[in-house]
Amino acid sequence: GPNGPGKTTVLDLICGKTRATGGSIQFDGRELTKMKEFDIVRAGVGRKFQNPSIYENLTVFENLEISFPRGRNVFGALMFKRDQEVIDKVHEIAELIFLKDDLNKQAALLSHGQKQWLEIGMLLIQDPELLMLDEPVAGMSVAERKQTAELLNKITKNRSVIVIEHDMQFVADIANRVTVLHQGKVLSEGSMDKVQNDPKVKEVYLGH
Repeated sequence: GPNGPGKTTVLDLICGKTRATGGSIQFDGRELTKMKEFDIVRAGVGRKFQNPSIYENLTVFENLEISFPRGRNVFGALMFKRDQEVIDKVHEIAELIFLKDDLNKQAALLSHGQKQWLEIGMLLIQDPELLMLDEPVAGMSVAERKQTAELLNKITKNRSVIVIEHDMQFVADIANRVTVLHQGKVLSEGSMDKVQNDPKVKEVYLGH
């Protein structure tokens, strides 16, 4: 949708960042509106915000390692013992997010697109059932956008993914269901073809 129809607010409501004043949000049989943010994460919901949120002073390996579920709280992080399971999982995720050759690189030295991939990897290593991404390809090069589409098409085989995006070509590359919001309401929903040819969508986007 265009700017301001409530796209990011929907994700805020699902992950508990914004509390719902009414209605219901259900995931896997659980009512999310009554749960705290950390409980929603534990229920299998992962959220990536627009700007990358990574530990720039740590290496790619360390960023992925501390995101592993057993290192999730402070006590767990202090008692965390690097075992083969963790190492194998880090390498598996690093290959998936195109960073297998950068594991020892400090995160601050990554390109903008690579930082976005790293944060997606930090969520994937927690194995969420639902992954929500807010404008994941903003600021990326054309090549990085193509790789991100490839990544998302891989990870949607094992989980549900909600993506907020303005780039319609990118959406066409990844989506099997598209929802267009306008002024806080669903304007159109369905396949990319159906949505692109919807007169209501054309009116909002093109003014005719």
